[in-house]
Amino acid sequence: MKCPVISQPDPVAFIKANLPISAVPCIPEIRLHTAGPASGLWRLAGPGEADPAPYWAYPWAGGAVLARHLLDQPETVGGRRVLDLGAGSGLVAIAAAKAGAVAVTAVDIDANAIAATGLNAAINDVNIVAVAADIIDEPPPETDLLVVGDLFYEPALALRVMAFLSRCQASGIEVLIGDPERAYLPQGELSRIATHAVADFGAGTGGGAVPAGVFTLRHQLKAGIMPGGQAATA
Repeated sequence: MKCPVISQPDPVAFIKANLPISAVPCIPEIRLHTAGPASGLWRLAGPGEADPAPYWAYPWAGGAVLARHLLDQPETVGGRRVLDLGAGSGLVAIAAAKAGAVAVTAVDIDANAIAATGLNAAINDVNIVAVAADIIDEPPPETDLLVVGDLFYEPALALRVMAFLSRCQASGIEVLIGDPERAYLPQGELSRIATHAVADFGAGTGGGAVPAGVFTLRHQLKAGIMPGGQAATA
């Protein structure tokens, strides 16, 4: 007897039906489709172990701190091209667009995240190019600012991400990282430029506020690139 084949639902229809829209804690300017206890995310997840976990369904502290920082410091992105790496549901990309970026691209390996980003961009009335891809082994992209939230949660991934960010910085791209100092964040290679208290759905906080940092690469500052793209002066 054959087991019945269970087809996965259309992600756009599923997100609309099961993930209610709400303001992001600590970032009331932005509203997102966010998962709750009754969302049934397992129905949208792929059947294999290689399928990405649905991290995109929740606002995590690294993305939240970057979004808060960009909205509070719009000169960081004003008139610039921004790429959000590991974009999740688009929180940081949306903040960049709201803060005045001339073009915003959101990249994530999870097609469901890209579907959510498209829906969330429309909710917040911004234009974002959303792409499902793994680019961290590729050459640096065509952008002015690369923003990275919450990508230092696994040791192997952290190494790949840092190698990519270093290549991007060497090509003249400014890099900003948002993270609540998780275990694999290479703090010895980073400089903190800001701290904000934001909600975090990881680390057993249950969504409570935690202090999270905005970081740049140490050699980025040594090279004379200040946050916002200005050249450092003596």
